[in-house]
Amino acid sequence: MNRVAKLASLAVLCHTISAGIVPPALAQARQQDPAAIARRNATETELESIAIIERKVMVPMRDGKRMQADIYRPKDESKKYPIIFVRTPYNFNYWDVELGAPRDMSAPLEAIKHGYAYIEMNERGRYFSEGDYDILGVPLTDSDDALDWMGELPWSLDKVGLIGCSSTAEWQLAVASRGNKALTTFIPESFGAGVGRVGPYFEQGNWFRGGAVQMLFGSWLYDYGLLTDDGHPKFPPGISHEALVTAAKSYDLSAHPPTIDWSKALQHLPEKDIYATIGAPHGIFADATPSGKPGMITRTPNDPSWYQGGLWNDSMRIDLPGLWLMTWYDVSIGPNLAAYNYVRSTASPAIAAEQFAVIAPVAHCSYKRAAEHTIVGERDMGDARLDYDALTYGWFDHFLKGEDNGILAKTPKVRYYTMGSNKWQSSDTWPPEGAKPVTYYLTSGGHANSLYGDGSLLAAPDPKDSPDKFVYDPMNPVPTHGGGFCCLGAEYKPGALDQRSLEMREDVLVYSTGPLKEGIEVSGPIDATLYVASDAKDTDFTVKLIEVLPDGTAYNIEENIQRVRYREGYTRPPVWMEKGKVYKVTFQPMQTSIYFAPAHQLRIEISSSNFPQFDRNLNTGGDNYNESQGILAHNEVHHSAQYPSSITLSVVKR
Repeated sequence: MNRVAKLASLAVLCHTISAGIVPPALAQARQQDPAAIARRNATETELESIAIIERKVMVPMRDGKRMQADIYRPKDESKKYPIIFVRTPYNFNYWDVELGAPRDMSAPLEAIKHGYAYIEMNERGRYFSEGDYDILGVPLTDSDDALDWMGELPWSLDKVGLIGCSSTAEWQLAVASRGNKALTTFIPESFGAGVGRVGPYFEQGNWFRGGAVQMLFGSWLYDYGLLTDDGHPKFPPGISHEALVTAAKSYDLSAHPPTIDWSKALQHLPEKDIYATIGAPHGIFADATPSGKPGMITRTPNDPSWYQGGLWNDSMRIDLPGLWLMTWYDVSIGPNLAAYNYVRSTASPAIAAEQFAVIAPVAHCSYKRAAEHTIVGERDMGDARLDYDALTYGWFDHFLKGEDNGILAKTPKVRYYTMGSNKWQSSDTWPPEGAKPVTYYLTSGGHANSLYGDGSLLAAPDPKDSPDKFVYDPMNPVPTHGGGFCCLGAEYKPGALDQRSLEMREDVLVYSTGPLKEGIEVSGPIDATLYVASDAKDTDFTVKLIEVLPDGTAYNIEENIQRVRYREGYTRPPVWMEKGKVYKVTFQPMQTSIYFAPAHQLRIEISSSNFPQFDRNLNTGGDNYNESQGILAHNEVHHSAQYPSSITLSVVKR
């Protein structure tokens, strides 16, 4: 149904709702899982018994637009309450039209039981909220207006805490820097796409890695209906609150785009026209945003547009207590930890002491999916469970209720899970105290190609340079197989997967230590430096850290990419390569915590692609996003005393 027809049908819906008529087709629920329906109904019934519920409250912003909120608060009106605030672009409508039952209301129920009010709000331009959508819910003044409104509610204690994961977390960082008087603390979870620029990282909300585009947004924007406002209800001004509540129980707010095989769709060139192949509009991916910023795929890593939206960057001081939740197989653990450390180093001393971090061995937003055997990709990470509810409510009780519950004294500043040894550890800092750099140098006889080549890792560089050579064909890139990402579609599985199938390729260079005599723990940053050459004007180089088990299984731990045109930085114009010259390329730091047991091996893979986790460099030196043809690049990795290509690990002695 096109937009005009959709809005026409919506107008009919609003008219019938206002008249007290629910269209039969919308009232019919698809029957499924009676036990789940019973549980949801029971949760909603319990919530109604202990909470005052106000749904579809339209909250005015300074420009007259209204944001939709659902409010839950304890029935005891003799007290004032602190507020847990969740703002999101996603659908939180309380009624599941297809199921004919409430959605999972356990989050507001738990908040009420713990003595909090709980408010959910949709970002501007999403579902019932008015205005035009842009990523992270800009303008930032919407957050101030929402927080001011909460502080003035007659039952409000004027203390607000933020919580949420992914896009429900990413807007928090910029908001936390604004110093609103009602905002007391924040708990961002898997918040990488809210980090713009911090230290050496110019990811601009996970859009880039090393100057290459992370392709996850190509699928995420479409799958969640975020390209345009088509298909989302825009209710007439002046519609009654009762009609909105009825509409919320009658209109299917869920996005139902056709299922896309992203393994095929993301291959389309030019990159800016990916959506043409699936019959979708470019939207904010390639067209100007509602606020006039250029399409996201057309921007460079330091484009001024990145600094005009909702992204936080390291010019924005945060002076607010924070509990930062991260995962090892998320989209951007490096920038996440850099943001945490930056806030600890720049906040006032008292607030710096109130920054805590948890780093779990799971994929994006999968904290509570940890089990006795936590499987991440294909690998058993052991029992990675943690009582996140006790941690978050203990945190909120301290900062929002003022309870002296000892949460800060008994919680480590950094709680991190070490994979391999499969245990939680703690430290006052990241990296952990005592972490020392240990460098391994790449070497070979000039034939490190594939698992069967002669590449190895040594404690000192080889005096002689025997460069390894391979051909990078952008029309036949190395496919993504596991790793730290999300949202690429069902065809791609994040986490730890056996890499041996990729190591059969001639365009993958493999360097291994051989079986280790002693175990080593790597916890902290991982720095890769390559000395490279190419006959192309521009190309990419990728690096992947691997653990090899005694049976030969090769699990990926961390990965990275660097677009060579940005080797001198992102604030300078691109610099091109000349055939026959060797260039030093440093990668932005990777991060992990893993124990390599005795008899295991440490391995590095080098190539020039990891697609579609990262977009393909077409090797032309052009804009890349608007090109349909690539050229071959004959790439070289040099390693010697003169060209000490290496990987430097943070090793902790226990």
